Amino acid sequence: MTFGYSTNAYTRFDLFTALQMISDIGFNGVEIMCDRPHLYPPEWHQPDIAQLRKRLSGLNLKVTNLNSFTLYAVGDVILPSWIDDDRNQRSIRIEHTRSCLRLAAELGCKNISIPPGGRAGLLPEQDALRLFRKGLEQVLPEAEALGVRLLIEPESLLLIENSGQMLSFINAIPSEYVGINFDIGHFFCAGEKPAAAFEKLFPWVGHVHIEDIASDRLHNHLIPGLGAINFTEVLAAMARLKYQGDISLELYPYIDNPSEAGRHGRMHLLPLLDAFKLL
Repeated sequence: MTFGYSTNAYTRFDLFTALQMISDIGFNGVEIMCDRPHLYPPEWHQPDIAQLRKRLSGLNLKVTNLNSFTLYAVGDVILPSWIDDDRNQRSIRIEHTRSCLRLAAELGCKNISIPPGGRAGLLPEQDALRLFRKGLEQVLPEAEALGVRLLIEPESLLLIENSGQMLSFINAIPSEYVGINFDIGHFFCAGEKPAAAFEKLFPWVGHVHIEDIASDRLHNHLIPGLGAINFTEVLAAMARLKYQGDISLELYPYIDNPSEAGRHGRMHLLPLLDAFKLL
């Protein structure tokens, strides 16, 4: 398993600077945000991608995941979504996902993370799930051809937010190229025990996000050790199930001090990851 740090904490820096800073604090993995100011697909061409591969190699950084969740370049955290009323907006999300799949293949990354449809409550649930599934069906052939997995990331207040909803949805999709980006904090926010949710969803988990959350379970990412999550319990479950994927620290609220936050998070988690032989 590779332990990485997401570039979405470094939105005040360009991607190459962010990579250097992540390497400097000791990480050997990186999750790259596929949005401005980092790896927004329309702004990256073959010479740029070749330079990126060279920089990653020089820094000995493995790409743990491409995060295609946010689309601030043309929308916001979730919009355009898979379940937008406007067909053109849905098409933007679908094409963005295809572009991220191609970038992942070029960077040797085995997965991209995607939002779980869109905001809950905008449409009747079954209609929204149908739209989401239809969108996935349009990008699945490319994912399968490239050998890159689409990892759905459940989140509070979105169409799919807990393990029960996720299990019901993914069981109906007959492709090994649709999986789960298991965000430990998100399941805690949804009122679940992350260890129990991980065990339930383990067969589909392709990548893990890690951060802490306060005891009030509000969705605000904290440096590990500053919240209420029992990391020993969830990491023990990962070890017991022999999880082989990568894990990425995600601390996007810390844009004022991303390296300091990443350093503290890494220092808190490394002894636990070592103890459970996950590294």
